Amino acid sequence: MTKKVLVLLSEYGYWGEELVGPLYAFDKQGYEVTFATPTGKRAHALPPSMDPGFVDPPLGRSVVSAEVAKVVVDLEASDRLDSPEDLSSWIPTRPYTSDEDYLRKLEAYNNAVGDDLTERLAEYDALLIVGGSGPIVDLANNGRVHDVILSFLRADKPIGAECYGVACLAFARDWEDRKSIISGKHVTGHCKEYDYKDGTGFLGTDFVMGPPPYPLEYILRDATAPEGRYHGNFGKEISVIVDYPFITGRSTPDSYRTGEKMVEVLEDGLTRYGW
Repeated sequence: MTKKVLVLLSEYGYWGEELVGPLYAFDKQGYEVTFATPTGKRAHALPPSMDPGFVDPPLGRSVVSAEVAKVVVDLEASDRLDSPEDLSSWIPTRPYTSDEDYLRKLEAYNNAVGDDLTERLAEYDALLIVGGSGPIVDLANNGRVHDVILSFLRADKPIGAECYGVACLAFARDWEDRKSIISGKHVTGHCKEYDYKDGTGFLGTDFVMGPPPYPLEYILRDATAPEGRYHGNFGKEISVIVDYPFITGRSTPDSYRTGEKMVEVLEDGLTRYGW
């Protein structure tokens, strides 16, 4: 049967190659892909990720080839990203402890993220969280995103994440022990050397930030410790780590390899790569 992949996208801007890279591998393999966003709004690529003339300040070179830019522009012009699944319709918000009738609401929430969500996600074989600056805003600390991740984890299904999307894995935790699910694991993600000093932008906002609001490398180092490890691989062109069930890609140049490795995990049972 055709495998299905659920792809989570930010409504505040995804980086083009970090979607089309894995998407190329999924399409080539004949996988069915379903897109989802936090509130069901259509996701859009960040403008620099469609501009071959954009020079990435930390790397001092363009990170957008003309070929990839065209693929992203064509995807944006198509209707493929229209009408994504709405996570807010899938999962209720966890009630505040101060809410009236808290216990009944908590029971209802646990039912929704337990059997109900498990049944909804049963059709999917893998999860991918696409990177870019947008995930900083609406994916990294999104409880519904965490619930989806935890559901895939309980089902022992592959979970891929790229760049700032990897932050979602660091923050996804069982409410009882609050221990990161990547504790003891090996991962990669946006390294400190790649951080902008200024100019971090998001779609749908009227502001451009200075540096990223958190250093992802430090978060991942802390979350994987003490038995695991963060791999920045700075100075190496590609950084993709597989430590099943997690497949993580550092940044833009790693996107196609991330998709390839997700396919290898699904088709060949790959459980370790890159460390």
